Amino acid sequence: MSQTDKRKILVVDDEPNVRRLVHTILSKDFTVFEAEDGKQAIDVAGTQKPDLILMDMMMPRMDGLTACYAIKNDPTTRSIPVLMLTAIGFELNVKLSQQMGADAYMTKPFTSQALLDKIAQFLATP
Repeated sequence: MSQTDKRKILVVDDEPNVRRLVHTILSKDFTVFEAEDGKQAIDVAGTQKPDLILMDMMMPRMDGLTACYAIKNDPTTRSIPVLMLTAIGFELNVKLSQQMGADAYMTKPFTSQALLDKIAQFLATP
């Protein structure tokens, strides 16, 4: 599969190690873009139009919930699924992320297989 045939995933996390780990897990099968905060995520989502966004909740400059809300309220990016990835698994955060437009929620730490399984729910191969 050539690089241009791969589905695109945007990984948004302020922790470089998390971005690097997720990039390593996904880069074989997907084209991976990265952003280090919500503001950057909105810009990259608008220019690259990824097939899926993996978004951390707590980040500097702009948190993931605010960025998710902005992405879901922009006509050019609203159809992109957003999967919130966060270390905080409180039920309130799950509800908040749903209210902000997130399509799914997954807590860190996660296994490579759990992440790939969750992604497959959104990006099933035709």
